Amino acid sequence: MDTSVNNVVAQSMALSQAQTAQQAQMKIFKEALDTQEQQVTALLESASVGPQLAGDGSVGTQINTYA
Repeated sequence: MDTSVNNVVAQSMALSQAQTAQQAQMKIFKEALDTQEQQVTALLESASVGPQLAGDGSVGTQINTYA
């Protein structure tokens, strides 16, 4: 009887450790996805901004010279 109780306790501890490891892996995975989302959003925003007209001076204030 004592052996079976020890086996149950050992299996319970192993499952608990596996669950803790899985939770840590999921947290890291979610952080990586959040970082990737921020990078993709920044990339898309930078790609969608077109060149602006110059604010002062005689060149580029009336016509977009980059076109």
